[in-house]
Amino acid sequence: MRPRHEMPTPGPAAEIAQVFGALVPQFRTERTLMRAPRLDDFDAYAEIVCGPRGAYVGGPMSRDDAWYEFASLSSCWMLFGHGGWTVEDAATGEVLGFVILGLKPGDLDVELGFLFREAAEGRGYAFETAARVRDWAFIHLRLPGLDSYVDAENSRSIALARRLGGKDATPADWAGTGALRFRHHSPEDRS
Repeated sequence: MRPRHEMPTPGPAAEIAQVFGALVPQFRTERTLMRAPRLDDFDAYAEIVCGPRGAYVGGPMSRDDAWYEFASLSSCWMLFGHGGWTVEDAATGEVLGFVILGLKPGDLDVELGFLFREAAEGRGYAFETAARVRDWAFIHLRLPGLDSYVDAENSRSIALARRLGGKDATPADWAGTGALRFRHHSPEDRS
């Protein structure tokens, strides 16, 4: 049985949650749907951050710690007007991963983050969806830049940050991981 905090509150509260979720912009790419996180997405999130892949984001985390991170990426929408998206396969509805425009203690600017399940790795989903979110942030939020914090041992995410246009891989003590900070410049500032 699931702990109470992983289950929806029935009745009017569930309706309120749906209203808030509907405010999060949805995006479609050729193969994906990006939408607001829902409670039933938490298992996929926990799979990523509680398992071996979690070592790249300050873990592996306990399920309770993963819950706080998941709640954070969801609640950023109310606090900042940006937050996390669940990325699902448009054809099957399977949760592939998450793309995040977040802010945590220690971040120097809005973070462009990406967390994907192992089964989705190496298929271009992370680039396809993170590029879509990056462009939306520059065009619609008019952000001057974004940062991606990537563990120095995570070669695949380092390659992705660079492919997304991230520059200036400087050391950043993010989450105690010895991460690198990649700066994504707005189109006006790229040269």
